[in-house]
Amino acid sequence: MTGLSHPLAIVPQDELVARAEADPHRPRFHFVSPAGWLNDPNGVSQWNGTYHLFYQYNPEGAFHHRILWGHATSPDLVNWTDKPVALEPSDGPDADGCWSGVLVNDGGTPTLVYSGRLGERELPCVAVGSPDLLSWTKAPENPVISGAPTGVDITAYRDHCVWREGSGWRQLVGSGIRGRGGTAFLYESHDLRSWNYIGPLFIGDAFAGDPAATDWEGTMWECVDLFRAGPGVLGDAAGPLVEGNAGPDVLVFSAWDDGDTRHPLYWTGRYAGDSYSPWQLRRLDYGGRYFYAPQSFADDGGRRVMFGWLQEGRTDGAMVEAGWSGVMSLPRVATLDAQGELAFAPVAEIESLRRDHVRIGPREVAGSEVLAGVGGNQLDLELDLDVETGSVFRLGILGSAACPGGAGTEETVIEIRRHAGISGDSFLALDRSRSSLDLSVDSEEKSGPVTLPGGRLRLRVLVDRSAVEIFANGKPLTARVYPTLGGTDVRLSAEGAVRLRQLDAWRMEGIFSGPRPLFP
Repeated sequence: MTGLSHPLAIVPQDELVARAEADPHRPRFHFVSPAGWLNDPNGVSQWNGTYHLFYQYNPEGAFHHRILWGHATSPDLVNWTDKPVALEPSDGPDADGCWSGVLVNDGGTPTLVYSGRLGERELPCVAVGSPDLLSWTKAPENPVISGAPTGVDITAYRDHCVWREGSGWRQLVGSGIRGRGGTAFLYESHDLRSWNYIGPLFIGDAFAGDPAATDWEGTMWECVDLFRAGPGVLGDAAGPLVEGNAGPDVLVFSAWDDGDTRHPLYWTGRYAGDSYSPWQLRRLDYGGRYFYAPQSFADDGGRRVMFGWLQEGRTDGAMVEAGWSGVMSLPRVATLDAQGELAFAPVAEIESLRRDHVRIGPREVAGSEVLAGVGGNQLDLELDLDVETGSVFRLGILGSAACPGGAGTEETVIEIRRHAGISGDSFLALDRSRSSLDLSVDSEEKSGPVTLPGGRLRLRVLVDRSAVEIFANGKPLTARVYPTLGGTDVRLSAEGAVRLRQLDAWRMEGIFSGPRPLFP
């Protein structure tokens, strides 16, 4: 995918790592690169029981430049160990960068399919791994597809979804057709080296809706991901589709437009033969670009596990000065809810980081109250509430003063507003207008609809310094905040009738013990 370019500001490796470690905004229980730049998750998978996370990586500095594939492994999706760089540019079609891709199992051989960048073009390439996935050999046939389909005026062409279908392979490459909309071009192969073009799987409409809207489709679809959904679990370890599963086929993509990363969306529909029949377009995460370029896989337990890239909300200069950029989301599990939409929750394994449990409730929420004994900038909060029609519930985090709204205070506020009428009229919002006294950071409100059956709300909030992940009845909202005052207060407030059945709070332990080398 296209990241943010920045004039070279290369500093010594030790200094870069030291800058990153010293930054108070750097998350501690999310995965981050040792320093430098991180963007898209790549090749997410479970191989012989071990989880693998590859990612777009520039160890030279906190800017998008000559991209490598970083690599980390985990036994539990929580504790990560850095591994040697998996791919780096070399003479040939990836001389200017090894861009996003996937890992597939080719008869027991780990195989990467990725976009090699040369000049202003990205073309599909292949690399074959050792049994332990620690060393990789690029295929001499690279690029395995010589270019975009002839006679088609494209906006861009990169990123891959590859799966086994029958006795062969199929591949989607993200793209867009100028004057029409985003698309994914469909190919097939018997060996992952020679690919036959079939056609566009489905073409979106860039002229439908307002380009400023949070569900605009964009002019190009990045990081396409196709899998079949079903109640409770999605997909299987062999590929995106499950025979006999009548659930919808989910087509995830990240809407892009002329270098601008917009937001992740997904279609539900039916993939059959050589085409995709769409049913409904939906937002994947209400945080927009703060959960960008998601990629998913089915683990050995049948869970559909997804990672996304939390972009920064501060200036390019601030990122370079800090020595790092980009956060990997906590892995989240996708399921299908009663409305036929995707619902998400962090993987249960994250709970192993919980410490110092505090429980509050049941009680009514009235007025405004800073919670005694609950606070911090590394938190996991679970709330179970009843919200009456016409009522508003607010949860403040990272507050800097017991008196909210005063001059010079900071607070990030999560709001649930239950409107009169059907439950679907309720909304989740993240108010960042007072998150930071630094006026250069992004403070735009993020919001989206949430269903409250009978007024019941189950809210999960994970705070990791500048990274915030919110799940309201399964609807996710991911964002970044940059407080300057070191506030740790947690505050409850309400307008109308709101009952807190229970609140559970934990401090979250970090997953890295100190500085990490840029090249393990």
